[in-house]
Amino acid sequence: MVKIALLLLCLVSFSHAQDLLMQKIQNLVNPRTFAKDKAFIETIFSPKSAYYKEDGRVDSIKVIKTLKDNGVLNLFFKTPREMNISFKTQGTPLLFIKIMSDTLQNVGYYKYMTKESNFDDSGFVWKINLTSEYAADPLILAQELEKNNCKIVDVVRENESDWSYVIDMQKAKLDVAALEGGVEFNLKRSLYAYWLDVSKIGTLDIVSSIRNEWYPYIAFYDKSLKLLNVIKIDTKKTNITLELDPEAYYIKISDIYTLKNIKDDLVLTPLERKN
Repeated sequence: MVKIALLLLCLVSFSHAQDLLMQKIQNLVNPRTFAKDKAFIETIFSPKSAYYKEDGRVDSIKVIKTLKDNGVLNLFFKTPREMNISFKTQGTPLLFIKIMSDTLQNVGYYKYMTKESNFDDSGFVWKINLTSEYAADPLILAQELEKNNCKIVDVVRENESDWSYVIDMQKAKLDVAALEGGVEFNLKRSLYAYWLDVSKIGTLDIVSSIRNEWYPYIAFYDKSLKLLNVIKIDTKKTNITLELDPEAYYIKISDIYTLKNIKDDLVLTPLERKN
């Protein structure tokens, strides 16, 4: 009797697991497409056990890759349409928004508006609105987020133009160059402020070419991207030496007026942080 009960329990659990996978596929695929290609979908998702993580959850990214590779998931619209994307995480809001902003820019989304941002005991939610000819490709988003040590835990398609993502950022960091003590580093001319990882250094010497008209703007941040200090100098500088706060993890280097003032490299010479 006990063996029969255990067998039934296993069958129920297995059936539930299969249902979770099919529910995820139905959530991601157009209903008409799912009804038309159901037999094909059953085939390409065999064995179904391959689409579950160790914790029993459906691997959304792996499911999406299989759907895309087999031409079942269409992310393009006939005409540009308004989209709403929601991101949820347990991480710190400042670091998360910076990472997501860089990620969205890297995948081609430059113009979007924040609809809502909320931080409470359940986590941080950031919702944006934009107009596009295509929905954000979850696979490309996942690849970009991996550069920041972040992972997409789940993807939900609310409808054709509204998506939501759950993102794990326990090991999150900015995808920027890390300065090493004694290793010279050159900052090339850029249209954007320079972000650097300074977690391993204690002193930083910056030399600016005489061709530059550099009026330093330098901001220091901790690991969570909390602003620690800002240096603004309204006179042209060719050399500046910085003693870093022990909590400083990131630094942003810019110009108080315009980055066009920096025509040549800025040469950085860092020294290791003393314990």
